[in-house]
Amino acid sequence: MGTEQDDVLSIIYSSSATVPFSDDDLVELLKVSRHNNAGSEVTGMLLYRDGRFLQVLEGPEPSVRRRMEVIAGDSRHVDVLVLLEEGLNERRFPDWTMGFVPHEATPPDDIPGYLSAFGLADDDEDSREAARALAELMAWFEDTAKRSV
Repeated sequence: MGTEQDDVLSIIYSSSATVPFSDDDLVELLKVSRHNNAGSEVTGMLLYRDGRFLQVLEGPEPSVRRRMEVIAGDSRHVDVLVLLEEGLNERRFPDWTMGFVPHEATPPDDIPGYLSAFGLADDDEDSREAARALAELMAWFEDTAKRSV
């Protein structure tokens, strides 16, 4: 991607699906997302389990904010909650227009930070705990995705 690394914005959000997504539904969602993200230099990862989404978007600030506007207005999910927003020196997912691991691949109790990350709220006083849970989850996801390639 051609973006200067000090201009990278990362947003991590969770949301609830309005209807259950099958793996086929997720593959279709990913096709569209990957196309849209590649055109706007946005990378990241997507997790879905039991009707909940957790997504990391990273890229140029204007592009990430535009993607978030589209996502927030998408009727396929509700309760869009930004869990973490930060500037980055470098992308965590530089080569992924959208990484994905099928939702049955790993039990949630075996995913570091998974339950903590989905349980965060706007008024969470311990932001370091939130950041730790999300960092563990992203590290697990990156490792799992690399092994499945």
